[in-house]
Amino acid sequence: MTDTITLTGLVATEPKHLTTAEGLPITSFRLASSLRRFDRKTQTWVEVGTNWYTVSSFRRLAMSAAASVAKGDRVIVTGRLRLREWQNADKAGMSIEVDADVLGHDLNWGAAKYMRTMSGSEFSGGSAEAFAVPPEDDTAPDLEDEQAPGVHADDAVSIEAVDARPF
Repeated sequence: MTDTITLTGLVATEPKHLTTAEGLPITSFRLASSLRRFDRKTQTWVEVGTNWYTVSSFRRLAMSAAASVAKGDRVIVTGRLRLREWQNADKAGMSIEVDADVLGHDLNWGAAKYMRTMSGSEFSGGSAEAFAVPPEDDTAPDLEDEQAPGVHADDAVSIEAVDARPF
């Protein structure tokens, strides 16, 4: 049985991207998920602690994460939970890891633009540059333009947050 968990939090470390000798892309980062409760006496939200997770993504998700996620981003992650006990000469503890199935920006805190990448059959485990978002001044072809091979108007999706709260 697999334990599935959904988390929201802050990307606390710069995501690390690597490709194994077998060609498997992996991107991982630490996620800080703050626990808050509403204090009725003061009518404010109070921080009561932070949980720390190591989030790892693989294959196509790893490529997209490497191109899209940065330290300080607010994200939502769904994946398989793994608890691992560890011990060294001085200490022992438990690490909490999540193998991400789904990863994206938390639109409660900002806005995002979605850019569809190539289909799974075209993906060969290449570099993160293939997934990088083009710069804003880039002269990308119009999605309605018939000369843009493999790009169709229904492939583009724009996502905007209604309530963009500051960090």
